[in-house]
Amino acid sequence: MKAAPSSPAPPSAHRGWKLVDATMRRHGREPYALIEALHTAQSSFGYLDKEAMTYVAHSLHVPLSQVYGVATFYHFFNLKPQGKHTCVVCMGTACYIKGGQQILEAVEHTCQVKAGETTPDGKVSLLTARCLGSCGLAPALVMDGEVTGKQEKDAVLAKVEEWRSHES
Repeated sequence: MKAAPSSPAPPSAHRGWKLVDATMRRHGREPYALIEALHTAQSSFGYLDKEAMTYVAHSLHVPLSQVYGVATFYHFFNLKPQGKHTCVVCMGTACYIKGGQQILEAVEHTCQVKAGETTPDGKVSLLTARCLGSCGLAPALVMDGEVTGKQEKDAVLAKVEEWRSHES
């Protein structure tokens, strides 16, 4: 009987690694646990850095390229630290036509960042989504995890300014 390959030791003693390890262990360290392991890592650390992706790859015995491919394919995963607040603008056809592009450009101008970036003070991350599946609510956004529909540029800018003006 062939012995199961050993898994690497976690990169540090951080509690998050124990959670990631438990997720992979629960699935027998099989490659099909990749998305759930990455989700746990992101929940634990806020984003997926090279260290996290390498650890998951070695633990699940899959190529790092496959882990990176999954992490970059799914819009849910972040490869950089995110801001305290997030604004995700839907760029699907309905949202684009109904003003999503103008909202995106206005937030970029106000925050002085491009889509995919975080303000230097770490308060706001601006992201885009291919489609939120809420076409009837176009233009739709996800603001701090809450889907909001039929958004108007001025209301979105007011919310972003509120985020930026609060200390902490």
